[in-house]
Amino acid sequence: MSVSVVLKNSCSTTGEGPHWDDASQSLLYVDIIAGDVHRWNSATGEDQKLHMQGGEATLIVPSSTGGYIVSVGSTLGHLDWDTNTYTKFAEVDEGKNNRFNDGKCDPKGRLWAGTMGREVRPAEPEMGAGSLYTLDKQKKVVSHLSGLNISNGLAWTEDNRTMFFIDSLPGNIFAYDYDLEHGTINTGSKRVVMNFGDGKTNHHGLPDGMTIDTEGKLWVACYSKGKIIRVDPETGKVLKEVSVPNASRTTSCCFGGKNLDELYITCARSGVTDEEFKTTESLAGSVFKVTGLGVKGKPAYVFQA
Repeated sequence: MSVSVVLKNSCSTTGEGPHWDDASQSLLYVDIIAGDVHRWNSATGEDQKLHMQGGEATLIVPSSTGGYIVSVGSTLGHLDWDTNTYTKFAEVDEGKNNRFNDGKCDPKGRLWAGTMGREVRPAEPEMGAGSLYTLDKQKKVVSHLSGLNISNGLAWTEDNRTMFFIDSLPGNIFAYDYDLEHGTINTGSKRVVMNFGDGKTNHHGLPDGMTIDTEGKLWVACYSKGKIIRVDPETGKVLKEVSVPNASRTTSCCFGGKNLDELYITCARSGVTDEEFKTTESLAGSVFKVTGLGVKGKPAYVFQA
């Protein structure tokens, strides 16, 4: 196994939301507080960046009709990359000081995206302010969960009968029975896959972004601990740990590369002091690549417009 830096310090605030675009062999990701979306071409090594006006940029996924679905603050819209034109078509949590956080498409191409209260300090938002929504091809927004703290990682099992979801505080990976046809979760089936605790008194920090491999195991970013862990969702046991050097605020991960056997990791610069950035956190805000894991992911789902 090898961990390398793909893009050093490319994010000035919170690098997040990595999505491997299999069609273009590119990595999409965001720099949340800076309001930037990135597109890194693995063939040329070019990292393009666009700034989104009006708020934080927290997710970017390709649309089946071209362009990208992007969140800006508490809105969702379509981004035409070539013209840098953002067309808003949905807004949520009106009257609240909220923003979107993580988001991902399900196997039918619906976007699942959660919100949270804006943070006083990193990982310290207004508690209970967030919700979890879906956006379908008719641009209809439906709320599925409320009272969330930091809405985060999403993943689905191979048979599409289970959806995994993270609420980073108090640190739970949840599982729900999933109805793929209707795009709904059975809230009564909610169960805890793994509890991380408050992120301060445990070995794994806070659970952040997440992906799943072809063996059905979860890969979870451990915020504040500089690592990714592989978790067996059936037992809640940690099967493997991947340490990330000089960047403790690991935020998310996804599988990519031509064979989908490379793990890409984002991390945050926000919350790192200037002194830490010179010493122990010198790679904060970078994008990392892990090879030699011996497992693969599946192509990421795109928004079906």
